Amino acid sequence: MTIPVKPPAEVPRYIRLNERDNVAIIVNAFGMPAGTRFADGLTLREFVPQGHKVSLTDIAQDAPIIRYGEVIGYALDLLPAGSWVEESRVRTPEAPSLDGLDLATRRLAPLPPLEGYTFEGYRNNDGSVGTKNILAISTSVQCVAGTLEVALKRIKDELLPKYPNVDDVVAVTHAYGCGVAINAPQANIPIRTLQNLARHPNFGGEVMIVGLGCEKLQPERLLPEGKDAAKDGMKTGIMRLQDETLTSFGAMIDMIVAMAETRLAVLNQRKRETCPASDLVVGLQCGGSDAFSGVTANPALGFASDLLVRAGATVMFSEVTEVRDAIHLLTQRAVNEDVARSLIREMAWYDDYLEKGGADRSANPTPGNKKGGLANIVEKALGSVAKSGSSAISGVLSPGERVRDKGLIFAATPASDFVCGTLQLASGMNVHVFTTGRGTPYGLAAVPVIKVATRTELAQRWSDLIDVNAGTIATGEASIEDVGWEIFRLILDVASGKKKTCADKWGLHNALTLFNPAPIT
Repeated sequence: MTIPVKPPAEVPRYIRLNERDNVAIIVNAFGMPAGTRFADGLTLREFVPQGHKVSLTDIAQDAPIIRYGEVIGYALDLLPAGSWVEESRVRTPEAPSLDGLDLATRRLAPLPPLEGYTFEGYRNNDGSVGTKNILAISTSVQCVAGTLEVALKRIKDELLPKYPNVDDVVAVTHAYGCGVAINAPQANIPIRTLQNLARHPNFGGEVMIVGLGCEKLQPERLLPEGKDAAKDGMKTGIMRLQDETLTSFGAMIDMIVAMAETRLAVLNQRKRETCPASDLVVGLQCGGSDAFSGVTANPALGFASDLLVRAGATVMFSEVTEVRDAIHLLTQRAVNEDVARSLIREMAWYDDYLEKGGADRSANPTPGNKKGGLANIVEKALGSVAKSGSSAISGVLSPGERVRDKGLIFAATPASDFVCGTLQLASGMNVHVFTTGRGTPYGLAAVPVIKVATRTELAQRWSDLIDVNAGTIATGEASIEDVGWEIFRLILDVASGKKKTCADKWGLHNALTLFNPAPIT
């Protein structure tokens, strides 16, 4: 992809990503009208909105439509050169078969090490490193969420000011724990997610769990290995509202507050220390995507991902349905055949999950995605995987598993922003980077979320919600490498507490959302 130096704003411009492409996307804000003539002589036959595709040559009926050098669909009718290649004129191809894929065939030479980069983090006894210092209060069942909210207000008002080194107190609430098939085969996903959330690096090992008492998911199942609630509930961090010693609602609140203060005193002793960049676990995600996502923000994030891998860090990309149609490009990049087969395993599991629910991958693109120029899930997936950069894929996680390996990891999750973010948290990410073209105020309380805009128009309109403007790539003001380095350096500063993300400045934090494919009874 070559983008020239920024021309005058009124000059009509399009971006073609690959020499094989027979379509390009319109760069100009608000689109271009019929009759617009480009420098190479191409003339628009009709109005084409910003980010939408224009045919560069005549595309015959049933002929392939090519973007990113890959077939994203087939023309439902003749598309003369200069036509708006709108979604209703594109037939979506079948998903790539999971049989006969190339496994670990691209022997990628290791990228040169990137040494000397550090951040200021909170080192934990288990070797993990936090980027925030937070008291988290987990719940074993949704029944206690309202009570915890009452206690949380009191803790923040009365206790938190006494412990200035603690950033926040957050409730890990959810709609699980009872009324569910707790022993069903897929119940392991929400359970291990909750188990791993409780031991998140930003929570400093000070586990605190509020349960009811009669729930199917007993609080002890959320304790880290080696802790035994039967010895001393207060020390291990478990309380039950049905405890017979609690004779009133006020007594329940008092006990939650007392347990919280014990842990706040410990967390207040935590100090930041210099840690190598290899201690970072960075989660990558996109939401409110548009046709610029795969041109600007995601490739820049992919470059930053490569920098992180070169520095020895762990980088997770996710969202199965936004990977599925590019799986043939990813299995080649696996470090070995076992990793490639694990990628295929997660794709096959999700294919089956969708089929059982009477859906398929085509349900993914949202109306906003389409308004932003994405015709179908194939085009969306090809832009989404640009976040993964060019490194070899070193490992694969099933939903909610804790990360074990360094390098580039595929963490299987649904594409839902909230579910993906929750699962990446459970896997251990300590910084989140989120690209968006349409815009979203998404944020997480547990980790800092860096927002990257695909378009300058969005970055300017939402200047107090966007942390990085990758739209400068489309206008020729910056290169992918320039913005990639900007993201990389911002990750280090945010992880160190030197800079706050826009979401944290505003206190914009979405609720956690478990992925539960098991039955509800």
